[in-house]
Amino acid sequence: MKLTHLMAAASVAALGTAAQAQETTLALSHWLPPTHPLQTTGMEMWIDAIEEASGGGIAIEIYPAQQLGAAPDHYDMARDGIVDISFINPGYQPGRFPIISAGELPFHIDNAKAGSRAFHEWYQPYAEQEMSDVTVCLVHLHDPGTLHGKEGQLLVPSDIDGKNVRPANGTTARMVNLMGGASVQVPAPEMREALSKGTADITASPWGSLFTFGAQDLVQSHLDVPLYVTVFAFLINTDSLNAMSEENRQVMMDHCTPEWSEKIASGWADAEAEGRQQIIDLGHDLYAPDDAQLQEWKDATAPLVDEWKQTVTDAGIEDADAAYDAFVQKIRDADSMVE
Repeated sequence: MKLTHLMAAASVAALGTAAQAQETTLALSHWLPPTHPLQTTGMEMWIDAIEEASGGGIAIEIYPAQQLGAAPDHYDMARDGIVDISFINPGYQPGRFPIISAGELPFHIDNAKAGSRAFHEWYQPYAEQEMSDVTVCLVHLHDPGTLHGKEGQLLVPSDIDGKNVRPANGTTARMVNLMGGASVQVPAPEMREALSKGTADITASPWGSLFTFGAQDLVQSHLDVPLYVTVFAFLINTDSLNAMSEENRQVMMDHCTPEWSEKIASGWADAEAEGRQQIIDLGHDLYAPDDAQLQEWKDATAPLVDEWKQTVTDAGIEDADAAYDAFVQKIRDADSMVE
């Protein structure tokens, strides 16, 4: 594999006859295993649609499992032209992308499918401000995640006190801190190692990802609520996009829409939801809070909303209250709000 093949400006471009479209090969890098449902049911479908719509003028090659760089580095990899397209979890760099972290707020989003479309629509006007050195193509969510512990009860916020917790993103890290826990910030591919070595007592994760990353045999206790979602984005190196023919560039942008964000998230959402029953089948302990206990969780996480508003105000948002209200309304209109 040659480095030149991976550099951003449309990796391979060949001029054929006048009747042939310009051909472009793009490198897409991500940090999930190649068997992950986001690749098998999402990325591959998206790529097939692009290749078909371009009449073979665009080819996209996938490099999974951190082959080209660590998970937290994927934004910079797209920005710097190390790859043409990258898949990122903005929450792996807490504080760097405060606006998009609205989607991480606990007890807000409970539907990764329609929620992905709605969140993309809400974030789109902010993307150029917050991620101006790349082209934001897709913005989507995973199915709601929760907390999974090695032992002991997971029922009320005080159960987090004094524990080491691997959060999913910067917002869940702050949640853990508010409850008296210590956050151990490692990406999902390192979840199993953190649990097995005792670095983490508890991990945040959607249900199915426990199996994807081999952690299902290291946890026994599960908080049975839709606690949070994580936001993801597909980014395109802007020079790569601009180097494409006008026709190919339009094909790419036609596949960078809220509708495609929902499509690419849907298969993964289904797979994550199936994981809960798999955990039940293993005989694990699921703790479902009653109404009063659930209110304890909501009260404990409520300060995160005001923290988000202050953070985005500091980042240049003139009316954080209006931005938050628009976010909630967009999610509610999509029937994706935790009520």
